[in-house]
Parts: sequence; structure tokens; C-alpha cells
Amino acid sequence: MTERPERVGITAGGNWIVDRIKTVDHLPERGMLASILGESRSTGGGPANVLADLARLGCDFPLAGVGIVGDDENGRLIVETFRGLGVDTAHIAATGEAPTAYTDVMNEEGTGDRSFFHHRGANALFEPDSIPAGDLTCRIFHLAYLLLLNSMDTPDDEFGTRAARALHDLQQQGIKTSVDVVSEDSDRFATLVPPALKYVDYLILNEIEATRAVGRKARTEDGRLDGRAVVDAVEDLYGFGDMALAAVHMPEGVYLRDRTGHRQCRGSLALPEGSIRSTVGAGDGFCAGMLYALHEGWDYAEAAHLGTCAAAAVLAADGATDGMMPLNDVLALGERFGQRAAPIEV
Repeated sequence: MTERPERVGITAGGNWIVDRIKTVDHLPERGMLASILGESRSTGGGPANVLADLARLGCDFPLAGVGIVGDDENGRLIVETFRGLGVDTAHIAATGEAPTAYTDVMNEEGTGDRSFFHHRGANALFEPDSIPAGDLTCRIFHLAYLLLLNSMDTPDDEFGTRAARALHDLQQQGIKTSVDVVSEDSDRFATLVPPALKYVDYLILNEIEATRAVGRKARTEDGRLDGRAVVDAVEDLYGFGDMALAAVHMPEGVYLRDRTGHRQCRGSLALPEGSIRSTVGAGDGFCAGMLYALHEGWDYAEAAHLGTCAAAAVLAADGATDGMMPLNDVLALGERFGQRAAPIEV
């Protein structure tokens, strides 16, 4: 681990959401019926999940959130929840102009597969000026999610998108930037993701997002991973920005590429059949593990291992962050289950 510079801590901004999770017996076809077996409510969204996971990992550096919630019950739930986790919420603003964003999550019992129905609410108002870049003392700022922030995803004459402008302003303050992208079935990836990459230090996203951003497909028609497409997609992404690290996570493992051109791939943990309760939040769990390690100066292989273990912890619980545990317990999962073979040859 390296000695910490003056800047310290991780701040996360973007989508603050309340997840209304319903466990169903199956995900039905259009127009068909499914039975709800249970339901719960929790905070969600990239910043919320990552910060909650970091807090539960037991990090000893400052955590802070930036964003906009509604002046309503759900907004108060978010602020109170994160204050209770020790996260600085001073820059999570409440507005009367829109309700707090929420997502209805339909989680299929047994498989953990899920579908999302999202209302953007107050997150649509989040813009570059919502981020007090000059006042932040963090080492890393994590922005999530691109493609789900109405104002940030609008065009900017100088930077391409307003999200790119925000990331530029953060880097100008000496802050390392991290970005995640939401999974959606659209053609907006190629328009909205590349402009931001010029101002990203750590790009952390899944295989579907990585390949869609450059017009490729991560999987074959029968669902098998196309490792060559993932590798080529990452090379394409480096054509838009000189990221310190790109990490593509997938159920089978994680593929890494740094700005020197070094590549490596690690398999996911070999979890026993039936141990996955829900896949909600697994990507954010991986991201939290990576950011923890990057903040602490671990090498990229160690960071990927922690990210993989953190994702496995999240998979064992219904909520997006309920399964996260202290750092040593998370790392113990790797010793307990071992790793699958790397899914991509490098």
C-alpha cells in the first residue's frame, strides 16, 4: 500500500433512489401474471450502493454523498440512512420540484434475475453545478450512472456532454474520477459514454455496457460470453480516453486493462449452486471493492480480487447492500470458495 497524499476519502454522486423490491415466483411474459412472495424497501442507486458497501466494509477514510432527493419521505429515508452509516450528507440537497427517484425491482425467486421499472424524479435535476468540486477534499469521486441522469446526459458544446464537463471540473481539482454506466436496452451508449471517457481515471462497468458503448455484443445468441468482443471493446474505449484503469465485470469474472496496455483476467468466485439470493447490487458491490482497494493503493490484481469477493457477498442477500460484510470477512469468501478459471485469455 502507498502512503496517502493530502486528499483522502471517496465521494459518490449521481442517482439516489429508493428501491421497492418485490420477490416474485417468476418473471412473466408480457400480459401474464406473477405472484408476489415478499416485498421490502431500501435505498438504491450507484452512489447509495457504493457508499453503503464501503461503510460496511469498514473503511477508515471519509465517505460523502452528492446529489438531489425530493423533500419527501423517501428523501428523508435516504439522508437518515446514510447519516447512520457515517456518510457526510451535507451535499445531498432536498428539492420540492420533483419527488425522490424510485425503482420497482421485480426479483425472481431462485434465480435472482430481475427487472426494473424506474421513475427518475429529482435525479433528473442533477447537473454539473450540483457538484461542489472546489469544496471537495476526497481522493476519488464516483459518478453513477451515466445514461440515467437527464441533465448530465444532455449535450455540451465544449465537452460533448454535461457529465463530461463535470468530470473535467473534478479532475482540475486533482480528484481521481470513477464512472459507472446503467444497463439499458438502447443505442444511447455510443453517443453519451465516449465523451466522458476523456475525463475518467477509473472506468468500472459490466460486459454489456462496455460492448454497447462501442457497438459490439458481449454475448452470443445462446448467452455465451464472447471474450474477444470484450477485449476489443475495451481497446475501442481506450480510443476515447486514457483511463488509468478499465475494469469490466461479468458473472464469469473480471477483465482489466490499464493505460500501459497491461491486461489481466480473473474468474469470479466458485459459488455453490443455489447460494445466490439476488443479483441486485452485485455490480455496485464489485465497484465498491475496487474503489476501496484503489483508494488504499493496492495493485490492480488485488483490487480485482476484492471486487470479486465483494460482489459475492452482495449476491448472498436480497437487498442491494445487505450482504456486505467487514473487509476481512469479505476476503475470507475468496479462501472459502476459490475462483473459477479466467473467462478470457489474455
